[in-house]
Amino acid sequence: MPGLWDSHVHLMGLRTADVDTLPREPVALRAARATSDLRAALDAGITSVREVGGLGIHLARAVEEGTVVGPSVYAAGSALSTTGGHGDLHSYPLEWMADFAHTGGELRLADGVDECIRATREQLRRNAKLIKIYASGGVLSEVDHPIHQQFTVAEMRAIVEVAAMSDRIVAAHCHGKPGMMAALEAGIHTIEHGTFLDEEAAQAMRECGAMLVTTRTIFQELLESGEIPPYAMTKLQATVDRHADALALAREQGVTIAAGTDVALTGAELPDSWGRNGRELPLLVSLGFSALEAIEAATANGPGTLGPQAPRSGQLVAGYDADLLTLDLDPLADVSVLAKPANITGVWKAGRRVK
Repeated sequence: MPGLWDSHVHLMGLRTADVDTLPREPVALRAARATSDLRAALDAGITSVREVGGLGIHLARAVEEGTVVGPSVYAAGSALSTTGGHGDLHSYPLEWMADFAHTGGELRLADGVDECIRATREQLRRNAKLIKIYASGGVLSEVDHPIHQQFTVAEMRAIVEVAAMSDRIVAAHCHGKPGMMAALEAGIHTIEHGTFLDEEAAQAMRECGAMLVTTRTIFQELLESGEIPPYAMTKLQATVDRHADALALAREQGVTIAAGTDVALTGAELPDSWGRNGRELPLLVSLGFSALEAIEAATANGPGTLGPQAPRSGQLVAGYDADLLTLDLDPLADVSVLAKPANITGVWKAGRRVK
């Protein structure tokens, strides 16, 4: 079968889901950890990743030059957030966040149209393959609310316009419906998470040709582990069932769906860690997807999350990248085999065997 795509990941080299640790650990240390994440992805059958905020913009170069073995990495660079938004580490002085961004940190605060334009151009200067924004509040951030919209329509429209000049799309982290509708109005191509999606939002996505990226794995694994700060657990418990309903509704309403996990942690013993990417497929099947629909979301639909930057990948078709897997069991009979790397007996990337 085709190699798998994970369309929502973070190469951050974290050992905890508490993202406040990001500025406290050296970038070199976290990048070194992330090289093992790339290996774990290949062993799990992941041959392509869309990295939506992290160190992937640098690690992609190491993979391309052959000094690190890993999946193809299509990275966004630093994710853009409003001050006080989901991508703002609220426990730090604001000046520290500015320093973190300008020394290569994975989060970039931007307020107002002019600053949003500049922040977007900074990521394009780094050869980002897409732009990632936080259009709503989130679960792992401390003081914002997942439902609340953050960037204004004007700010998002400016980001979309500048990205489009370089044939890049914009991906919007979005739980709440207000941010979702504003993002679609601004021309954003993918909605990440989509927790409070309803029929109106699904219809708007179909009309705009926008895609939904699922991220069920992070919801499930952080809930099961309980290894997040109390404020985050309160928000997770309030959103986890609503997110499941939203994914099922999006499928019923004919929204184009791509599978993404939101994995970010290094170490197989940790929840939401690299190498666990294949769990997304059985989780989607548990919400009503057929095995083939889940596989399509994790293969053929993946490249579409990059818009004009989409590679010829995700299908076993003449002229496409020779990224493929062999398995010891039939995933159409039991899609959970893709959640267990031991069942993946061979992985080829660009025609070269890497497992």
